[in-house]
Amino acid sequence: MKVHIIGGGNLGVSIALGLSKFSKNNQITVTRRNTSSIMHLEQSGIIVSTDNTLQIQEADLIILTVKPYQVDTVLTEILPKITNKTIASAVSGVDIAALQDKTNGAHTIIRIMPNIAAQFGESATCISFQDKDKSTAENVIALFQDLGTAPVIDEKLMDAATVLAASGTAFALRYIRASMQAGIEIGFDWKTALAISAQTVKGAAEMLMEEQVHPEQLIDRVTTPQGCTIAGLNDMEMHGFSSSLIRGIKTSLKQIKG
Repeated sequence: MKVHIIGGGNLGVSIALGLSKFSKNNQITVTRRNTSSIMHLEQSGIIVSTDNTLQIQEADLIILTVKPYQVDTVLTEILPKITNKTIASAVSGVDIAALQDKTNGAHTIIRIMPNIAAQFGESATCISFQDKDKSTAENVIALFQDLGTAPVIDEKLMDAATVLAASGTAFALRYIRASMQAGIEIGFDWKTALAISAQTVKGAAEMLMEEQVHPEQLIDRVTTPQGCTIAGLNDMEMHGFSSSLIRGIKTSLKQIKG
């Protein structure tokens, strides 16, 4: 596919790098007003440009990874140059109906919400679309399955997906940081503590993905009566571990919805 990514920020760059590494036979273009910070993408065979319309009519897929306030400006610029395109929007808070209205219903609109782990082929990219666009959406789903998982969700859950999958990256990293800090307190140097904490989280996630079971079933395997694990878990819960995380996720969702 010829993929044209408008918006060379962290997310756009992560998608571009992921596609260059894990998805075959794609021609990728990334545009940004100031390209000085993304010129390294050319080393991966990615075209970099300051021109949002560069060969855009040849694109099979246009991906928007811009801020919500930039959408109208970008669309005003590219719409005169394109005909009957598939536009995948990773713009938070702008729904399919709004994008169809802004594009006069002349293009197929699909919403996506990847995260920056796309660069490593480990994104959870939530995707939503209208029923009439299912056949077109299947190509987009297949593309993002190369970058991790690509669950199809109801569009009304897209804001929630933004929090759980995109903001969730920061939440998971904060847990790893806290675990690393605890590792230092109990005797490890920071590099060793980080390596152990990160691999442990990766291993736990792999078990869940492979076995497709409730987390408690796996927790039970490492929680023995009167053991150190249950003592630690109980102390964390007593100090609000789960409830703090749940509150944080719900607060982030309220922020998106205004």
